[in-house]
Amino acid sequence: MPCLYITTNVNFDGVNTDPFHSEVTGAIASIVGRPQNLVMVVLKGSIEIVFGGNKEAAAYAEIVSMGGITKQVKRELISTVGSILHTHFSIHPSRFIFKVFDMTSLPLPSKL
Repeated sequence: MPCLYITTNVNFDGVNTDPFHSEVTGAIASIVGRPQNLVMVVLKGSIEIVFGGNKEAAAYAEIVSMGGITKQVKRELISTVGSILHTHFSIHPSRFIFKVFDMTSLPLPSKL
């Protein structure tokens, strides 16, 4: 069950974000190999972000998944989500930071 969480300084007042949600949900499902009904997307706008010393459009995102993350998948996620953010909200890929985390990479708890 992948969860994509995006925080940006872009203001979404009066913006229909449905096309973004639809496109990014489909892309995540396809890339990670999970059904769309198990993909969660959280989008928070109007957050104060200063990147590179200025307040131009920027975003921080992270995705947490239970499996399905390889080096190739990680590269594809970063590229695709960055492209979708640029298309829908004019956030240039160079102003986008993406953290990718696979829950299955955690060490198993000790059974002491």
